[in-house]
Amino acid sequence: MRGCVFLLRLAGFVRNRRFVPYNDAMAPVYLDNNATTRPAPEVVEAMLPFLRESFGNPSSTHPLGQAARHAVENARTAVAALINARPQEVFFTSGGTEADNFAILGVLAENPKKRHIVTTAVEHEAVLRLCQRLETQGYRVTWLGVDRLGRLDPAEFEAALRDDTALASVMHANNETGVIFPVERLAQISAARGVPLHVDAVQTVGKIPLDVTAAPISLLSLSAHKLHGPKGAGALYVRRRVRLRSLMMGGHQERDMRPGTENVAAVAGFGRAAELAMATMHDDAPRIARLRDRLEAGLLEQTRGAHVNGDRANRTPNTTNIGFETLEAEAIVITLGENGVCISAGAACASGSLEPSHVLKAMGIDPIIAHGGVRFSLSRYTTESEIDETIHRVPPLLERLRKLMPAAT
Repeated sequence: MRGCVFLLRLAGFVRNRRFVPYNDAMAPVYLDNNATTRPAPEVVEAMLPFLRESFGNPSSTHPLGQAARHAVENARTAVAALINARPQEVFFTSGGTEADNFAILGVLAENPKKRHIVTTAVEHEAVLRLCQRLETQGYRVTWLGVDRLGRLDPAEFEAALRDDTALASVMHANNETGVIFPVERLAQISAARGVPLHVDAVQTVGKIPLDVTAAPISLLSLSAHKLHGPKGAGALYVRRRVRLRSLMMGGHQERDMRPGTENVAAVAGFGRAAELAMATMHDDAPRIARLRDRLEAGLLEQTRGAHVNGDRANRTPNTTNIGFETLEAEAIVITLGENGVCISAGAACASGSLEPSHVLKAMGIDPIIAHGGVRFSLSRYTTESEIDETIHRVPPLLERLRKLMPAAT
């Protein structure tokens, strides 16, 4: 990233200070909600009692402890209801990454003789890097590809399953493009072959309806801070009768499956966020999709060499990935951030090395476009005025950047 920052400083895009607050004339527009969301005010209020007077340990039997236990179990019920699961099938974790690791390693530990895993080449790093490490430990991993629109072929998934397949792990929607995979169909295929299916649903829970009873999904990961809850809380859904081994030793929390004192405040916030998502999702999704489409149309119309990456017909309502020809993603993110538009990129920009996102590479996107691929992700709190402001700010900034980068390179 240093090389990008140096070039941008030369052009006056980045100021040579560690932090520069935005002024009133440049209120920041936050469009990085796939990275994290603003905690809902109701969530913050739900958490505060457990950071103040109700500070008891939920494993304690005295009244303060039991008040905390009551909050944890109420949250478990709310999170379970969001995906139509039973409360006893929900185990709280520190977030989506732990839930992914818990699911994959827990199933493998219960099936030591099976040494094959099926996953995709576009997974989140929590799954991607874990499976890469497992390859170094003697596991065989089949990496399923996607087409140019980021779509996964169920026939290829079915062909990859073998007698020694211990687990298949597939995301519900891609965190960079928002493209949705047919997990219901994949669950039916894997169940017919007796293979547990883990679904990373971090980017879909609370954004689109998800019913774990509609298909035989074995395990499913969730994260609170992706749906206006707090950071530090997640959950793993484990379907009844799915065998899973605990990864840590300690106390008897989470029915001996996840030892360690629960983060009561964060769990309570998670539960409140789940309740809010259930109440607002039906109305939020179409409104957010309209804002996303408006943003997309404006940027494509007013910016040279702009292309949408991914299947525009089958994606989460809040996400668009746009590739800008001949530009570098990290330079775009830095430039827009310094000018009050917060987005993110899957690309890595380092001094002497520029690599596009592994997701866009797997999709076979032209490198000229993939190197400039960035993600705009909206939320319940995104407004029409913010979208209009983004369309107003971004095109001239990218034009200035386009004039700078070829000459600097």
